[in-house]
Amino acid sequence: MTGAFDLHAYLQRIGHAGPVEPDDATLGALAAAHAAAIPFENLDPLCGVPVSLQLEAIAHKLVRLGRGGYCFEQNQLFAAALRAIGYTVHGLIARVLWNQPEDAITAQTHMLLLVSAGEERWLADVGFGSMTLAGALRLEPGVPQATALEPFRLLEHDGEWRMQACVRGDWLTLYRFDLQPREHIDFVVANHFVSTFPDSRFVRRLVAARTCADRRLSLLDREFTVRRPGFEPARRTLRDAAEVCRVLEQDFLLRLADRARLERRIEQLS
Repeated sequence: MTGAFDLHAYLQRIGHAGPVEPDDATLGALAAAHAAAIPFENLDPLCGVPVSLQLEAIAHKLVRLGRGGYCFEQNQLFAAALRAIGYTVHGLIARVLWNQPEDAITAQTHMLLLVSAGEERWLADVGFGSMTLAGALRLEPGVPQATALEPFRLLEHDGEWRMQACVRGDWLTLYRFDLQPREHIDFVVANHFVSTFPDSRFVRRLVAARTCADRRLSLLDREFTVRRPGFEPARRTLRDAAEVCRVLEQDFLLRLADRARLERRIEQLS
């Protein structure tokens, strides 16, 4: 990943006009702004378009073209911005357990970030779809930590960590991981698998999500859901591909360059 990173363009993209010092307040504010402005989406693998993890390609897509992406793109971009501000950032890799049994053996297909400044360390993750962390967690196990939406916490046992969120009163595990920093090639390999393997969810299903200050928006094929803390989820089935694209543009704030191609692909979904 070479080339200078345009921090100013990134901050404009996420709408952050506040201070950018390498501290707890800036990290939380940037994560929340990023999650609200740059949606999670898999339109490229759904349409058979290769997903590059070169920083220049990610910045062009997510910052300049007004698109979103999934964990590898989102967290690579966020890491570059944090490093430009002065944080130390390492990429970690996780096994997703969301909607899986606690003892499930899943592949290492999710990226998150270990962020530090001075003696402080946090975990950040702006790319976990409908449960994206709109903030950062201190690297402190067993302590519930408030966010604008659900409380989150970290559990640790024998070097293995679990990220959990409290959803409607229950602590649910998102994924498990360790603190071993990973090389860029590890994410390239995992990205290739999730974006090209025929049975990958990102190849077979349309997935989009956006995390706002007071609600979570998610889209799975034509099922559009809005979740607000303290309320029952509001769900509706979108009529056709044209309405799906309108929702992607209006609710998920995406700029769709080849809308006709996307509509044809959506019509093929079961």
